[in-house]
Amino acid sequence: MELSPDILQLTPADSTFEQDARCFVPDAKLVTAIRTAVAVGEPLLMTGEPGTGKTQAAYYAAYQLALEPVIHFQVKSETTARDLLYHFDTVQYFHDAHFRNLQEEKQKEAQKQGQPNAGDRLDKSSYVEPRPLWEAFKHSDKTGKPAVLLIDEIDKAPRDFPNDLLHELDRMEFTVAETRTRVKSERRIRPLVFITSNSERRLPEPFLRRCVYHHIRFNDTIVERAVAAHAKHRPELNRLSDELLKLAIRRFLDLRDQDTLRKKPATGELLVWLRMLALKVDMDAAKLHQLLKSKDLSTLPYLGTLLKDHQDMEEVAG
Repeated sequence: MELSPDILQLTPADSTFEQDARCFVPDAKLVTAIRTAVAVGEPLLMTGEPGTGKTQAAYYAAYQLALEPVIHFQVKSETTARDLLYHFDTVQYFHDAHFRNLQEEKQKEAQKQGQPNAGDRLDKSSYVEPRPLWEAFKHSDKTGKPAVLLIDEIDKAPRDFPNDLLHELDRMEFTVAETRTRVKSERRIRPLVFITSNSERRLPEPFLRRCVYHHIRFNDTIVERAVAAHAKHRPELNRLSDELLKLAIRRFLDLRDQDTLRKKPATGELLVWLRMLALKVDMDAAKLHQLLKSKDLSTLPYLGTLLKDHQDMEEVAG
């Protein structure tokens, strides 16, 4: 088998969270959790495996409540609490301060002769950049409506990150240390805060007490709803017959049931796999049906889109 330029025509464009929100179908328990968090004014903490729809829930709420766009804050391993509040450009400030000092040295003689100082003190507020929580306040003040703030994958942050936000999320205000300025929503409108966690580690108890909690369990219903929603803006999935689609989902769930897997595939992997099956890059429908009907998981096509660990590949492929 050889590569040819024709394969480039089979690459579909990726969808956005905003587009996916139009197709997202939450269950009744998730809707209740969202309504509860909105009613009591507390952040909604959602846990669950990757691919269960935690991130989509925030975009769904923003869409349904006409509060788009979502202010999306992606947590990383080096994220600090201040990253959610504001950024002070220390490097630029000290550079400008050094340049100003040089200017003042040149003006000393002129000042002795009674001439005025040519420059004022640096305004530290000019070096402050609003970050997501501050942006949420500004959005509320401008629109008169609450902003939707998503703090995504909080369990990736350093251990102190959740506790460092207790006051800010509770009082919905903070102080810029460099300027001693208090920042809050002038209209006192609390943003709708959604927080997701893949449960890589347990979050601190004081933080949990300030949240409405909801766990999204990975099950067959989650998978079926994700596939149905995805098919609405992925026309290529309609090439799969209902029978082939059911077989593919069944094999996917069989694969997840393997206890020896180090990393089980989630809905993200499933949807990519289904797109590959629909495109049928190098096989016909009859061959695809035969492979999916077999309970031998080692014969599944495009296994590399489902398994992302070499030991898992060896375990399944044999």
